[in-house]
Amino acid sequence: MSVSAAIMAGGKSRRMGQDKAWIELDGQPLIRRVADVLAQVADEVIIVANDPRYAALGLRVVPDRFPEGGALGGIATGVSAATFDRVLVAACDMPFLSVEVWRVLLDHRYDGDVVIPKLGNDLETLHALYTKTCIAPMERALAAGKMRVISFFDEVRVRTIDEAELRVADATLRSFTNVNTPEELAAALLLP
Repeated sequence: MSVSAAIMAGGKSRRMGQDKAWIELDGQPLIRRVADVLAQVADEVIIVANDPRYAALGLRVVPDRFPEGGALGGIATGVSAATFDRVLVAACDMPFLSVEVWRVLLDHRYDGDVVIPKLGNDLETLHALYTKTCIAPMERALAAGKMRVISFFDEVRVRTIDEAELRVADATLRSFTNVNTPEELAAALLLP
C-alpha cells in the first residue's frame, strides 16, 4: 500500500500572533513534529504552503492553488499534488499526532473516498484520509464559493470513524489537539 500525506501550512496564524507551524515544542517546530509522525505511515510527505521557508524541512512544498479557498482549497491542492491515490491530511498545528490513530484510518482506507474521525458531532476534516476521487467534487465546491470542507461530502463515499474506535488507539484523543491561540498552546502543554 502506498500512501501520501499532506500537511496544511497555509493559514495566516492570526489568532496565534505568529506563524504557529514554527512554534517550538520540546525543541522542535510543530510542523516538524507533524511531518515526523506522518513519515512513519506515509510513503511521501508534502507541505501545502505559499511560504518558501518550508523548503528548509527537506520536504516537497506545493503552493496552494486556491489561496482564498481556506482549508478546503489547501486539501484540494494537497490531494491533487500527491503522488498516491490515498492522502492523509493533517494541520501543521497538531503537536500530538499519533501513528496508531493514523493506522486506524488506514485500516479503513478502502471503505470510503473520505475516511474521517468523528468526535461527538464534529468531523475532524484536518485529520483525515482523502482519495483522488475527491478532487473534482472539491474543485466544484470551491468554484461555487462553498468553502466548508464538508461541502463536497454528498458527492463521495464518506466513512466516519467513531470515538470508541479512535480511543482504542488514543484513549484521551490527545492526537486531535490543535493549537490556534497562545492559550490553546499553553493548555496543550498541560495535557497528559
